[in-house]
Amino acid sequence: MIDAIISGSYSDVLAIKTARILGVELIKPEVKKFPDGETYVRITGPVEGKKVAVIQSMAQYPNENLIEYFLTVNTLKDLGAKEVIGVIPYFAYARQDERFKEGEAISLKIIAYLIEKAGTDAVITVDMHRHRVSDMSDIFSIPVTDLSAVSELTRYMMKYYNMENPAVIGPDAESEAWAKIAAKILNTDYYILSKQRFSGTEVKVSVKDKLNVEGRDVFIVDDIISTGGTIVNAMEILKEHGAKDVYVACTHPILVMHALAKIYEKGAKVVIGTDTVNSPISFVSVAPVIAEELKKY
Repeated sequence: MIDAIISGSYSDVLAIKTARILGVELIKPEVKKFPDGETYVRITGPVEGKKVAVIQSMAQYPNENLIEYFLTVNTLKDLGAKEVIGVIPYFAYARQDERFKEGEAISLKIIAYLIEKAGTDAVITVDMHRHRVSDMSDIFSIPVTDLSAVSELTRYMMKYYNMENPAVIGPDAESEAWAKIAAKILNTDYYILSKQRFSGTEVKVSVKDKLNVEGRDVFIVDDIISTGGTIVNAMEILKEHGAKDVYVACTHPILVMHALAKIYEKGAKVVIGTDTVNSPISFVSVAPVIAEELKKY
């Protein structure tokens, strides 16, 4: 198992929770900004010969969080850390996984390359938004583990909310894997909707196959809620088909452009997310899932 957790400034609470579960040392680096906006990092504890995990999400401030991560990991290696596991609960820049227009940067490949070159020996992430990438070895040359928080989200919903005869809904094709997990835990059926994306903020959701939700509560589960457009569109479809109450869960509550308000205004009973992103609905912690995986190192 690892010897210490290194806390990224964005994921400091998640790092504390994970270190407590594992009963290992927590090292909180000194991180600050120079007047010109550059990032300063100083490792505040001994790491020579140690196997350490750096926990730093790339959410909300991806560029700043990435620079801090690169400086932290490379400094750890320079100070003699034996092995550095990068725990990146929310992996930014994953949506651009291929070149759609001539001349575009393929951001997922570039960020993966930089993570490796910084000195990362292995990566752990959670419900990575990777669309067309089925095998992460096509992107990374180091070991990568993509964990899921859907089981924890579903059990939280079961514990605190009484969903009557629920049906699980995946709002697009990519969400089917998560819908299957939730449906198995709830011992019920699931349905996958079809989504067309026209821009970063404009989507259209439609019914893919027969939808049996009339008079039933529905549980929508997805990896990311960003602008909320996909969830709002899905809720409109479900209401048209007679759904009763709508419960929504996501792993990564990015919640930009008043997304949460839009979803509640559309009639959602509740919306929950995890602490991969710091948000008003981060009720479920991924610390137990991450800790269990780190026990293997």
